[in-house]
Amino acid sequence: MVDVNAQIGAVDRAVRTTEIDGDEARVQTLAQDYPSPIDDVWDAVTSAERIVRWFAPVDGELRLGGRYQVVGNAGGEVLVCTPPHDGRAGYRVTWEYGGGVSWLEIGLTRIDDESTRLELTHIAKIAGLPPGFWETYGPGATGVGWDQGLLGLALHLTGGERIAPEEAEAWMVGDEGKRFARAAADGWAAAQIADGADPDAAASAATRTYLFYTGQTADEAAES
Repeated sequence: MVDVNAQIGAVDRAVRTTEIDGDEARVQTLAQDYPSPIDDVWDAVTSAERIVRWFAPVDGELRLGGRYQVVGNAGGEVLVCTPPHDGRAGYRVTWEYGGGVSWLEIGLTRIDDESTRLELTHIAKIAGLPPGFWETYGPGATGVGWDQGLLGLALHLTGGERIAPEEAEAWMVGDEGKRFARAAADGWAAAQIADGADPDAAASAATRTYLFYTGQTADEAAES
């Protein structure tokens, strides 16, 4: 069993717009504190042997300048890789999927000897998004997926009941997964509204994202 409310509440979400090489870009950030030392969290997010246990299988060279491929998902190049030092660590990679390129950053900060804060940042140029994509789904389109990743890492680090990568899709369309997707999508709507978005438009986008992740129509969701 996943404590959906506790996990959703443990994540800080933010949305903002920036500029990269003269182009507007969306920046989504998630942060969560984990009850594990920074060296252990670093190993969990950089070791292929451990990443597969909470996220998905990863092939390639997980080192500076190496290329990686998340099986069935994105791939890219490792641009920055800084192991733990003075209470901080992190890496930056390109996130290449469907012909588009965005950027993923993972930053770790030591809280104390037994806890670490992880911050995940996903940056995508607006011009690289399909026309109307942001307006239709908002930040939850990618944000809910990252929320799933942070949940997987939380279960992995705390010894909770594991949701295997091959079981994630089935879990998401079950009752517990639906509650998680609904709450995560609403969390991203709140972050979008805090960034100045129209509340009604953000709420509508969150609902479309929720339906997408759970494979439902609006009528099916209303009946469930």
